[in-house]
Amino acid sequence: MATFLHRVGRWAFRRRRVVVLAWVVVLAAVFLGASGASEAPDDSSSMPGIESQQAFDLINERFPGAEADGAEARIVFVADPGQHITAAANRAAIGDLVAAVADGPQVADATSPFGTNAVSKDKSTAYATVTYKVASDDLTDASKTDLTKAVEHARDAGLTVEVGGSALETDAGEGLGEALGVVVAAIVLLITFGSLAAAGLPLLTAILGVCVSLAGITAVSSAFGFSSTVGELAMMLGLAVGIDYSLFVVSRYREERSKGHQPQEAAALAAGTAGSAVVFAGLTVVIALLGLSVIGVPMLTKMGIGSAGAVVVAVLIALTAVPALLGFWPNAVLARRDRKGVRPARIKLFPRIGRTRRVGTSAKEARGVRWARFVVRRPLPVLLLSVIGLGALAVPSLDLRMGMPGDEAKSTATTERRAYDDLAEGFGPGFNGPLTVVVDARKADDPKAAVSAVSAKLAATKGVVSVSPARFNEAKDTAVISAVPSTAPTSRETQDLVHTIRGGRSAVESATGAEFKVTGTTALNIDVGQKMQDALIPYLAVVVGLAFVLLMLVFRSILVPLKAALGFLLSVGAALGAIVTVFQQGHGTGFFGVDETGPIMSTMPIFLVGIVFGLAMDYQVFLVSRIREAHIHGEGPGQAVVTGFRHSAQVVAAAALIMMAVFGGFMTGGESMVKMVGFGLAGAVFFDAFVVRMAFVPAVLALLGKRAWWLPSWLDRLLPRVDVEGEALTKQVHPPRDSSDNDDRRTPMTVV
Repeated sequence: MATFLHRVGRWAFRRRRVVVLAWVVVLAAVFLGASGASEAPDDSSSMPGIESQQAFDLINERFPGAEADGAEARIVFVADPGQHITAAANRAAIGDLVAAVADGPQVADATSPFGTNAVSKDKSTAYATVTYKVASDDLTDASKTDLTKAVEHARDAGLTVEVGGSALETDAGEGLGEALGVVVAAIVLLITFGSLAAAGLPLLTAILGVCVSLAGITAVSSAFGFSSTVGELAMMLGLAVGIDYSLFVVSRYREERSKGHQPQEAAALAAGTAGSAVVFAGLTVVIALLGLSVIGVPMLTKMGIGSAGAVVVAVLIALTAVPALLGFWPNAVLARRDRKGVRPARIKLFPRIGRTRRVGTSAKEARGVRWARFVVRRPLPVLLLSVIGLGALAVPSLDLRMGMPGDEAKSTATTERRAYDDLAEGFGPGFNGPLTVVVDARKADDPKAAVSAVSAKLAATKGVVSVSPARFNEAKDTAVISAVPSTAPTSRETQDLVHTIRGGRSAVESATGAEFKVTGTTALNIDVGQKMQDALIPYLAVVVGLAFVLLMLVFRSILVPLKAALGFLLSVGAALGAIVTVFQQGHGTGFFGVDETGPIMSTMPIFLVGIVFGLAMDYQVFLVSRIREAHIHGEGPGQAVVTGFRHSAQVVAAAALIMMAVFGGFMTGGESMVKMVGFGLAGAVFFDAFVVRMAFVPAVLALLGKRAWWLPSWLDRLLPRVDVEGEALTKQVHPPRDSSDNDDRRTPMTVV
């Protein structure tokens, strides 16, 4: 592997104009394809294998013309204090609104609160329901404008009017997102490298990779069903790994130049060594993302495939475009003093990556080296402290409740949240999450009697406060019933109620011959959460198993991949615990701008495991490969750890800070779920890079000693050799000639 990539790096450096032109052609081709592509499909809410989805499909089949997941607007009216909503003036204003909305071309039905008993007991609140024939994403601007104008007219009449539901769902305020991540990344790179060119090169190549990936996803979105969400995740990951992978190659190039190698050979060596680590780190990310397909949710599978493509593009750019661009500016990426050939004796606050010191120098060692020596001297206390600390942070994850936060989690500045609060106050907390029960009475002798029996059973169930009249289809063999719980949609009591209703239906079905299923947004969220929870262990097994094999190939060891997996579980557990602490238990919500606590987004643990596992293995490969490189060339276990930290600790720290900046930028958005994703990913990267890789890993390696690199002889013969450390290159590449100009830059501790 290292020899092949060495040739690739040399070729890219020599044929830099061809390489750059090729990437420009690729970029132009995908942009051309994207410009002619049809609009990206809507996000698919299909969740095969769960009861709620089966009920939705049945409603769509038996009630043609009105989708089960069609858009809905619940218009809430609140009378002024001391007045009743049933007053003549208020009734007239509400009637005018319903009549105006009902004439819309996409409207399936518009019901007045006075005809459906949708008035609170104290007559202070009422609501009208508008259902549409199409999903919310398919609503035209004309339909939304008609609804907005009707609401404004009712407000002008003196009523407080708020709109909930999906028809007029407002977008959360856009945060700084990727822009903030890029700015912070630029600052980190500038401090790390001390060169504008060196800082700008990883940013430039990462942006190139993101543009290629996004345009490519857009070009094939119609053929593969990629939604806009696929592009958003691909952009986030592509930017993060693109910067990191280029960072590793550039830093290795600077290191090789500091040893006296000529630019072309330094670029080739960087591609052969750091490039090999990039390939295998990228493979672990791809494995984690493609592993999303085992969950059985089409949306997650597509997101994994699209994001994996972005990671592959980032790897290819790091191996080809980065050496090519180094060929155009071979000296610009070096620090100013390095370009002049002058090396100061004093230590800067942020020591530059790529500089090495001679053995025996009296200058103060870098912080990473001093920390590594400390861990090697005291491995057991460091190991215990890191495990106990991460374990304590992970304890709240045992209380993890998964669901999909709704309007209750939005800011009070939105009309959806105000409508939610008004309905909860006027009709009870469960009114915002009614359960939809679809009764299939085709096999019943008397369909109407069977539906009545189901309605009676629902009404008698503890926790149900009201049941709506059954609505039959044209064939009169299927009915839809709405049951309102007494508790909030995201509460444990409501979840228990859904299980109770489903658990008692066998007796009803036996007595009536009719079958029924429970669905609706509340039940759907419960089912999705359960599906994600059930899929978590198989997903972990597949991803960790495949990555274990890959890391065993890279490091020729059994204990090192096992240690990597255990460290990853610690970091993910701590990140999940932090998420539960803030977003479920409510600690620190004011600091993070979280308006309401509730269950953790159902897909969050899966995303956290998949994405963070891949990124964590990046740090594992880059850090431990340098340690193993030193071990292969004869250094003792403790000294190998110190040497590995000397050449990679600052790079890993800078890469982690960049990752955290990219993910943390999403916390500036207005949507609670987006903040949750950004917080979780940034926290997981912090725990993995600065606790697991910087403390747990060197402590374990120091305790294991040479046993860390043990591999049974029979397995050693079976496994192919991939040579990530570039051992074969030492036999092919001649060391740079000694010269007085470069004498103070060379270290005998570093072997290519």
